[in-house]
Amino acid sequence: MGGETYLSPPPTEDESLLGQDFPHESINSSVSSEDDEGLRKRFGNDSPTNGECGLIPRISSINDAVGRQRLKLYAEVSTSYEDLQPRIDRLDEAKTKILSYKPGSWAEKAVAIDSSVYDVPNTTSILLVGPKASGKSALVNKISRVLENDLFTSERSQVSCNSSTGDGTYFLHEYAIPRDSGSFCLYDTRSLSVDVSENTEMVNRWMTNGVRHGELIERHSDGTDLKARLKCKARKSSASSKLRAVNFVVFVVNGLSVLESMDSFDEKKKEYSRFIASNFNNPLLSFKDDKPVVVVTHGDLLSLSDRVRVRVFLGELIGVPSTTQIFDIPENNEPATTLAIVDMLIYCLERADRNIPAKVKSRFWSKVSYVVIYLLVWIILAMAVIFRFRIRGPHSHQPLDQTDASPPIEIEWHKIRHLWSD
Repeated sequence: MGGETYLSPPPTEDESLLGQDFPHESINSSVSSEDDEGLRKRFGNDSPTNGECGLIPRISSINDAVGRQRLKLYAEVSTSYEDLQPRIDRLDEAKTKILSYKPGSWAEKAVAIDSSVYDVPNTTSILLVGPKASGKSALVNKISRVLENDLFTSERSQVSCNSSTGDGTYFLHEYAIPRDSGSFCLYDTRSLSVDVSENTEMVNRWMTNGVRHGELIERHSDGTDLKARLKCKARKSSASSKLRAVNFVVFVVNGLSVLESMDSFDEKKKEYSRFIASNFNNPLLSFKDDKPVVVVTHGDLLSLSDRVRVRVFLGELIGVPSTTQIFDIPENNEPATTLAIVDMLIYCLERADRNIPAKVKSRFWSKVSYVVIYLLVWIILAMAVIFRFRIRGPHSHQPLDQTDASPPIEIEWHKIRHLWSD
């Protein structure tokens, strides 16, 4: 996949320190240049006190602290690229760990996964969502090639080379990773709409009802011509009958578009950042306290310093750790990129196992059992009334349990005839 090259305007005041290709050491040294004594002199001794309110720092001191904290964050993200290098030798070990994954096997030891209580899926499903031209389909192909260890295999997901034509992913596509495995799968989806309400409706359907391979994704805003083309395509394919619950979500963004949105003075281009924030914070995409993973694509078109800036900006924008939950996966086949893909998958599968839901079936059957018992009681009572009615007869007013005390007396008249013959 490719993209256009944009000319960025001059950096803002906050970004001026880190708007160029800096060496990693320069940031680290700037953060640690002052010892504890120097910090006390700079912030502690110069801060006035105000009676009972205690220590009140000056505004300038607060700004300095915030600036240092942000500079430290840049240093941590920058260092994360260096930290990949020593781990490359253990890349095969990490791949083996993923290939041996089974749903529920990576749950935390503190949580006992009982299949009779928890709804452990046969296949863990990871949903890819993101704006138009974010690189979801290309990411599927990269992940597949990494775990199949074959750089020359054909692309599994269709990639759109020109997003302006309007063609893209309109059907849900399930991709088993790797192809011959049923442990986990990726779901490539249609790009998010510019209308947030449409996205909420679409995401709600996926997260509540599940996803199905081959399902057509239609929108109310689709034009007449597009709807006609989609119906024509739908007639040539059929949706699989297998419905899968979504177990975790990957939010894919175009790093080039993010950088342009950061640096542009054009309000229309800034909409990309607002779009990401509004859709990422949809609570339907989260699993308890775990928000989606973020994958930044097209990093191969950016300098290293710009890639760092993008990750820091996104972390602050959507409120997730830039170093551990935002993964930079550019369009190259370098070992560091492969390791970033592996780290991202491990993160997703661990969170998916940690958030396996309890079975809804148990609660359902408890309600059914209550209703069945209630109905059986009424049926037994009704049958008892009918039975008593049939034994007594319709015109009987005598209680059913009343019986004669003795049989009728038979009089032998010939033996007592002498009583009245005289």
